[in-house]
Amino acid sequence: MASPVTDSAGLSPCIETVSWNADMVGTLPMPEAEAPMSSSVLNNCNIPKPPPLPSKIVTRNKHPKWPPESSFAPKETKDMWDKLFKDGNGADLCIFTEDKSCIFAHSSVLSIASPVLGYRIGQSKIKHGMKYIQIPGLPHDAVRVFIRFLYSSCYEGEELKKYALHLLLLSHCCSVPQLKRVCICYLEQDFLTTENVIDTLLLARKCDAPRLVLICVRMVVKNFKSVSSTEGWKLMKRIYPDIEQELVESVVEADSKKQERQRKIEEKKVYTQLYEAMEALLHICKDGCRTIGPRDKMLKGNQIACNFPACKGLEALVRHFSGCKTRVPGGCSHCKRMWQLLELHSRMCNEPDSCKVPLCRHFKEKIQQQCKKDETKWKLLVNKVIAAKNGSYLFSSR
Repeated sequence: MASPVTDSAGLSPCIETVSWNADMVGTLPMPEAEAPMSSSVLNNCNIPKPPPLPSKIVTRNKHPKWPPESSFAPKETKDMWDKLFKDGNGADLCIFTEDKSCIFAHSSVLSIASPVLGYRIGQSKIKHGMKYIQIPGLPHDAVRVFIRFLYSSCYEGEELKKYALHLLLLSHCCSVPQLKRVCICYLEQDFLTTENVIDTLLLARKCDAPRLVLICVRMVVKNFKSVSSTEGWKLMKRIYPDIEQELVESVVEADSKKQERQRKIEEKKVYTQLYEAMEALLHICKDGCRTIGPRDKMLKGNQIACNFPACKGLEALVRHFSGCKTRVPGGCSHCKRMWQLLELHSRMCNEPDSCKVPLCRHFKEKIQQQCKKDETKWKLLVNKVIAAKNGSYLFSSR
């Protein structure tokens, strides 16, 4: 061990440190007299001016417009069809709802607006010149809002908020994509809470609304504790245990990904600190810093702090290493850390012959004698340290 002692003594610590904390603007010359205009200049005056540059840059909104357009017909046309529905003049169809009340409509209008309703109307019985169909299981007002939409594509905001789920079901079952799009847009943006997210999720799965399903699942994962205590979750657990299992697995997967990201962030911090320690070690051994450095450098203990964050802590470690009596690898935890830093530097150093870091050439020679397993570990460490400094560690496959 004679060469390591001799090399490490090349650093001369002086005082002990405390802690280890890993317009000019030119003017244009003005002409003295105006020159007469040539014929080419006169001809250029007839060239029209180019159009002005656009004042605003059009960008796509993150969220779709709300409320979305369900029809581009003129307002007068919509008002006319809305009046026809409300007055009911010439109605030949009676729609019975859950409370046995009746909504009068025109069979020809509904058949054109909804092929599904058209088929049901065609199969209905006629009594006294009137056709009758039933839409059970849904509130009367929700069915009325739906039929009105088939006439004029009009709806009231408050009615949509109150019957959004019912209207989504009706629009899906009766094949009315315009109303379905309106309902999904509202449910995605303004409707979801921890109390109704399960009901919305189940309905979205039935109504083939994959984006709405994804938004609901994300909300369940984010608020799993509060969602799992609702009545909707308990009912789903009893009736649809397979869906409950899928949601639990999604929560577990999201939690695992979160922990993995946190682990990678913590690892990146460690490897970044190691890279900073390599820079500080080279800075101390080559240029010197405040109270420690090579013998041929004049050190100034009162100089301002350097730009290397790990320099102060590394000074204390180097000072301990140069004066420790039990400097064998594994004998002292501080010395062991210093040995590892020196070996890491030697593996990252490309100029061992001219390098001023102690033991750099010694470890280069030692590498030839290491087993393949240790060599693989050190190569992986070097790659991760370099990747962490380059900002690509979190994106690496390992």
